[in-house]
Amino acid sequence: MSSSLNRPLAVVTGASNGIGYELAKQFAQNGFDLLVTSTGDRINEAAKACEELGANVETVQADLATYDGVEMLYDKIKATGRPVEAIAINAGVGVGGDFARETDLKDELHLIDLNVVSPVHLAKRVVKDMVDRGKGRILFTSSIAALMPGPFEAVYAASKAFLQSFSEALRNELKDTGVTVTSLMPGPTDTNFFHRAGMDDTKAGADQKDDPALVAKQGFEALMAGKDSMIAGSLKTKIQGTISKVLPDTVNAQQHRQLTEPGSANK
Repeated sequence: MSSSLNRPLAVVTGASNGIGYELAKQFAQNGFDLLVTSTGDRINEAAKACEELGANVETVQADLATYDGVEMLYDKIKATGRPVEAIAINAGVGVGGDFARETDLKDELHLIDLNVVSPVHLAKRVVKDMVDRGKGRILFTSSIAALMPGPFEAVYAASKAFLQSFSEALRNELKDTGVTVTSLMPGPTDTNFFHRAGMDDTKAGADQKDDPALVAKQGFEALMAGKDSMIAGSLKTKIQGTISKVLPDTVNAQQHRQLTEPGSANK
């Protein structure tokens, strides 16, 4: 990787589209070089867009839902010979539908591997290096779904609740190390998430969504400011997320159901 010694290095996972792609662009626009990863070759298009913004970019095609995929990414990080100033652990996936009667166990176990196991694995590798340096920034892409039970997204919402708790605990552990941890909590965002999750026929899938560029900008700014978390997106999303923090879980679950129940787009 050719680079200026004055440019810090950022790593972004799930960077080929959606929020991850926009996060990578935020880093590029703000003077970072990049190491970006996803499973497919679309990551090369994302890299080109970031290079046009002035960044030196390397890519890794790796399946982070596997142990070997995370190790491949970490090996690539080490091979740059450069310290990681910031990492956005963003890769994730959703699964929508009735847990007992519709969804597939393999899909849900894959979700857990990508949304839960992978962030823990990657953080375990990268955080130690940051602590040794006494410097670094970590951004986890969580969700406002972390704040409530998620009927018809039961495993997804639980995975984000795990990630939110993990992020907050890690932040506290690292408070005297020079390493900060920030949780990005978007609401429904205009990406391919709902289509991939099989939720096109839900109210959440059909309704207007937040701009991923706005979500990424707010997340980047929160990361650079060292904030603990950011409910990102529109004012509507911020209000919904804030209200969810104080409502009983039974109420939150019922409200979530109205958004994610199959067929709710037509109600």
